Amino acid sequence: MSQDALTQFVQTLFSSMGIQPSSLVVSSGHRTVVAVALDDASAFLNNNGEALRALNALARRIVEKAHGEEAANFLIDINGHHEQQMEAVRANARMLAQRARLFKHEVEMEPMSSYERLVVHELFAEDPEIETRSEGEGKFRHIVLAFRGAK
Repeated sequence: MSQDALTQFVQTLFSSMGIQPSSLVVSSGHRTVVAVALDDASAFLNNNGEALRALNALARRIVEKAHGEEAANFLIDINGHHEQQMEAVRANARMLAQRARLFKHEVEMEPMSSYERLVVHELFAEDPEIETRSEGEGKFRHIVLAFRGAK
């Protein structure tokens, strides 16, 4: 799905809810992010962004059905909420990695979503001292940060 088509889709999605974003910017990278600015985003960001997650699931499902699975690799981020959450995940992972380095042992992170785990794996992909692996099943799946010299 092209950036223009994605922009049009998200604008139509918000219009159908009676919401007019103040801005909407599509950026591509590892995952395409549609940054949406809303004057009042409280309905989407209450309950730790539960409605935003639901909106993303719905939007991806609609696009997947119409354009295929690959076209649905995007994320709608309202007022930078998702990026703030990812920065908090990165900061927590860095702190726990320092603990793993200091004590030279494994440290388990809290369970997190598959995207959050991907962010942590990418954060330490080139780190010579810390390796990451996912453990657990379903909603209990989490990352283990391990000091490479501890084996």
